[in-house]
Amino acid sequence: MIESDPALHLPGTSAAEHLPPNYPDRAARGTAGTLRAWQEEAIGKYLEKQPRDFLVSATPGAGKTTFALRLAAILRANRTVTQIIVVAPTEHLKIQWADAAARGGIHLNPRYSNNDGTAYGRRYHGVVVTYAQIAMKPVQHRLLTEREDTLVILDEVHHGGDALSWGDAIREAYGSAKRRLSLTGTPFRSDDATIPFVEYLPQPDGSKVSATDYGYGYDRALEDGVVRPVIFMVYAGEMRWQTSAGEEMHARLGEGNTKDITSQAWRTALDPAGDWIAKVLQAADRRLTEVRENIPDAGGLVIATDHSSAKAYAVLLEQMTGEPVALILSDDSGSSDRIDEYSKAETRWMVAVRMVSEGVDVPRLAVGVYATSSSTPLFFAQAIGRFVRLRRKGEVASVFIPNVPALMQLAAELEKQRGHVLDAVGSAEEMWDAEAALMAEAEREERASEDLTAEFKYEALSSDAHFDRAVFDGAEFGGYAEVESEEELDFLGLPGLLEPHEVRTLLLQRQARQAKRSAVKQGILEHAPEKAEAPQALHRTLGEQRKLLNSLVGMYSRVSGDPHASIHTELRRICGGPAVAQASVTQLQQRIELLRRRLGN
Repeated sequence: MIESDPALHLPGTSAAEHLPPNYPDRAARGTAGTLRAWQEEAIGKYLEKQPRDFLVSATPGAGKTTFALRLAAILRANRTVTQIIVVAPTEHLKIQWADAAARGGIHLNPRYSNNDGTAYGRRYHGVVVTYAQIAMKPVQHRLLTEREDTLVILDEVHHGGDALSWGDAIREAYGSAKRRLSLTGTPFRSDDATIPFVEYLPQPDGSKVSATDYGYGYDRALEDGVVRPVIFMVYAGEMRWQTSAGEEMHARLGEGNTKDITSQAWRTALDPAGDWIAKVLQAADRRLTEVRENIPDAGGLVIATDHSSAKAYAVLLEQMTGEPVALILSDDSGSSDRIDEYSKAETRWMVAVRMVSEGVDVPRLAVGVYATSSSTPLFFAQAIGRFVRLRRKGEVASVFIPNVPALMQLAAELEKQRGHVLDAVGSAEEMWDAEAALMAEAEREERASEDLTAEFKYEALSSDAHFDRAVFDGAEFGGYAEVESEEELDFLGLPGLLEPHEVRTLLLQRQARQAKRSAVKQGILEHAPEKAEAPQALHRTLGEQRKLLNSLVGMYSRVSGDPHASIHTELRRICGGPAVAQASVTQLQQRIELLRRRLGN
């Protein structure tokens, strides 16, 4: 991700001390602006050690690009290197890197192709290429690297392990480079593919963990006021679909379903023809309206699984908002232009397929909808990284996600730092064999998943949505609320400008208000009905009472801060009777009444 950071062209910082007094090159002078504390620290550590390889892991939005270009300017100024080569994941990012470098006086050619040989133009200080370019002609890129003392900047270096051929090509192309600077916001992979030029440290259990030379995580960036806090708006609902055998299935998102049922329910929720995604998009658009009260140009991004879904989501949003939606379907020059156009505009929504999420750099994005079936930690971190860029103090990001266990865990662990862990294997040869086997298995699973998706989308029957909870800083707030209800609107109506402590305070207030409303409603519904109702089966009555009790215990836990188990123990002590599973309807109702009175007070 490319940073648009004023530090590239503002005067005065200690990093300028490393430039010769009479050094005329604007590539160094233009990047001698004010740095953030972590950027100064990282540059200081680098210059102290002067390593050939240096891996920096910094959360999206922290300013990795500014750091890299400043360091490049210093190394060019003291003649450590004379040529800069940047390797980026996508064509779109090539242009962004070149533009960012140009603002500081470093001229990189983003249109260099493999057909150009080793010539890229005398007026340039280097080139920007993609990992795919290198994989096609690694020897040519090695010759280009060896013609001068070269600094290679590997942006989002974890992509270097995307395929065996890519890793081999990168090692071939840049094995002889004088300096290599690796950047990543996600220093881990979901497989055992090794990342080129990254050191792996052996662990007691025989595995190996990637070693980061300098790390700057989301938690520290949040404390420093460098990134936005993220509120996850979680939505659940009832899903219905038909199996290939003709059997009708139904399940609720967020309940204890099997892995297969969860996957099928999740895909049903994302079906553009269903009500779930339509209601979530409507809620997200309402949230965007609230944010734009404080941030008039705030934008929203929907991350879709595939092209057809993305197009359908765009149509839904255009019908809701009455304005065009930027649709990004591939990594080409046309998409790059549309991203830039949207970034500079004040329109509301952009929809992109998941393949370009890492290349989307739009600082005004403040609301997101995670409408993809991908649940790997790597992709989730990259996707959330689109929304954390801070432009002014107090900005808050809101991301809408389905209540799926894997996503809920990732949302709760947003601040957690992870390293790339390689399982224990023997020789390097065995490592490559293991990697090849893992990749082959991953490809088989992906094909199977695609086949299931293609068949399954045709069989989705219906879906519905409701607000389930908000997740912030690892904690959960609120509970079940119908779409467009007062309870849902309480959470969607949070101001767009808030300090982190204010976010927690307001969420607690919304939660307490919702708990009281629920208690009042339950009391009203409890009055004797005007006409007799047919008696319900005992097992159904017991099940409903247990569910209601557990719901109220959850609400009371959020208000009081007491664990669920402690509340259940106290209820048994006061009201008597056995554990919930063995309690009668009357015993359960006594506990429910006690909790209602407490919540009402």
